Amino acid sequence: MAELSLQHLEKVYDNNVQAVFDFNLDVKDGELIVLVGPSGCGKSTTLRMVAGLEDITSGKMLLNGKDVTNAPAKDRDIAMVFQSYALYGHMTVYENMAFSMTLRKENPNVIHKKVLAAAEVLGLTEQLNKKPSQLSGGQRQRVAMGRAIVRNPQLFLFDEPLSNLDAKLRSATRREILLLHKRLNATMLYVTHDQTEALTLADRIVCMSMGHVQQIGTPLELYDSPANLFVASFIGLPPMNFVDVRVNQGTLVHEHFTMPLTQAEQKALAPYEGKTVVLGIRPENTRVGDEFKLKVLSNENLGMNTLVHGHIGPNGEGERITCKLAGWCDYKPGDVVSITCTRKHFFDKETTNAIPVEVEA
Repeated sequence: MAELSLQHLEKVYDNNVQAVFDFNLDVKDGELIVLVGPSGCGKSTTLRMVAGLEDITSGKMLLNGKDVTNAPAKDRDIAMVFQSYALYGHMTVYENMAFSMTLRKENPNVIHKKVLAAAEVLGLTEQLNKKPSQLSGGQRQRVAMGRAIVRNPQLFLFDEPLSNLDAKLRSATRREILLLHKRLNATMLYVTHDQTEALTLADRIVCMSMGHVQQIGTPLELYDSPANLFVASFIGLPPMNFVDVRVNQGTLVHEHFTMPLTQAEQKALAPYEGKTVVLGIRPENTRVGDEFKLKVLSNENLGMNTLVHGHIGPNGEGERITCKLAGWCDYKPGDVVSITCTRKHFFDKETTNAIPVEVEA
């Protein structure tokens, strides 16, 4: 049972480089929070501050209401699973999982029960007498998770645990972590640069860039209502397309098209009349239609749908965008396709913040 409160956390290194700025997050008991962002955004540094592996420059950390800001790592009752597995090669799976309890000189019978229980949860019962070198990457990562589980910590931390696995193993291990979370009802902080992991695992996502929190919300909130251009570009695969357009009397005007606005969109964009805004279009929010022309560069057929890459305009002089169209498309380079948007997002060009549009009844 663990509730975590991070209040105004900051990290400044000795060379005066600041890695994390004013980080605030309240984690509920049993919640799985994913910190996501590109390399160098401060997510792993934040996790290491929570673990006690990095000093907190300023701010406060409360675990179940107790101030542990300056507590050493060993006194925080937190277990961390690393990217590198960090297993002892000369020890068996059983010995690796039991190692921390053996150091603490716990009762051997208690250790045995805990290891067997964790091994059963993780499907490792048949592997307990093997060495790490005899295991697959996915099995090694499960051993690392098992070593954390047997400690029965208040809080689990995962630092990019799947980045060393191939795509198939990543998907399988991701499902195992999700099942593990539901089975243990444990509080977890999970760091990744992979937005697919964030969207599929998280109860809530913390999206970071350059040490700053950009948005905190459910996966659907970040996908459907991104707070700014950064979140919109980072969450979603393929990423959102962005096109500069001018607001003009109920329409969006572009060099190669004029697009009508709904009443709700007109109301939201009224303060921008005559100004340029950024139009965001998710590839999956497009279909064959009549709003603008796309000159095709290439196709990626995915079975049920096709990614069509091209430039806006019949002569291909506009921005390059990607459309995700239903079915198997056989467009050739140079073909011109008519496209309609089924959902639009808008962003202030100067602040990069989203311009919210009320959902029409």
